[in-house]
Amino acid sequence: MEAFLISTGIVALAEMGDKTQLLALVLAARFRKPWPIVAGIFVATVANHAMAGALGAWLTTLISPQTMRWILGVSFLAMAGWMLIPDKLDDDAADGRLPRFGVFGTTAMLFFLAEMGDKTQIATVMLAARYDAWFGVVAGTTLGMMLANAPVVWLGARVTRLVPLRVVHIVSALIFAGLGLAALLIKA
Repeated sequence: MEAFLISTGIVALAEMGDKTQLLALVLAARFRKPWPIVAGIFVATVANHAMAGALGAWLTTLISPQTMRWILGVSFLAMAGWMLIPDKLDDDAADGRLPRFGVFGTTAMLFFLAEMGDKTQIATVMLAARYDAWFGVVAGTTLGMMLANAPVVWLGARVTRLVPLRVVHIVSALIFAGLGLAALLIKA
């Protein structure tokens, strides 16, 4: 349960102001069909994070626990720094053309690709390597993505104005830094 809850919280915070959240906002404004957009986000996230979680779990079979502890600690500290750099949506993510694969297919494809190498995908790899609970991590990171993105699809820009994104980025950075220090200082 710890892996699920921590994964949910970390990804929900990390996703605030992320390029995929901005993509959700653009898609909601462009297509005005929230259900297929949210379904596309869900499918893309499950697929992407399942692969990332599998990679993280596999890494634990190759690397000694001591080495993994150092890699995770440094990775979480690096993620803390990365959280302080806000993402910007690439202009070519939604160029005004009609979707060839429908709203659902377009959303799923764009989200899957946008998540490649993204903070939340890397966090999923690290969390799966940290916890011996692949399903809990993937379920948690997926829920975190949905908690951050579904309201944006339904409520649009009003959601992103409720809490200053800078505050969310700082809180996220502090959480990642805490996890990094805990991994480095607390021996399993």
